[in-house]
Amino acid sequence: MSTATPGTAATTDRASADRTGARTEEAADVITGARERIDALDDRIIGLVQERMAVSAVIQEARITSGGRRVNLSREMEVLGHYREALDRPGTALAMTLLELCRGRV
Repeated sequence: MSTATPGTAATTDRASADRTGARTEEAADVITGARERIDALDDRIIGLVQERMAVSAVIQEARITSGGRRVNLSREMEVLGHYREALDRPGTALAMTLLELCRGRV
């Protein structure tokens, strides 16, 4: 037997719709589940970016220690091209952000 007061389910449905922008409980459930998946993917992406930053620092230190420059522009152009080919123009912006995050960590 349910102990919910009248209107509680409607209030819950409205709150769920407010959080998701959905107009039905079914759509709100789909959106909530998909957002949880996106949050998990974002956590993995952040971890991979942090790992990339650490590897980049190793490369930069080796390059500087050997008398080279901190940044290798031809390699950066390769990275930009790779992201552009895979993700079109927004890929270039993403690669630029990654390169910026990975520079100067030595």
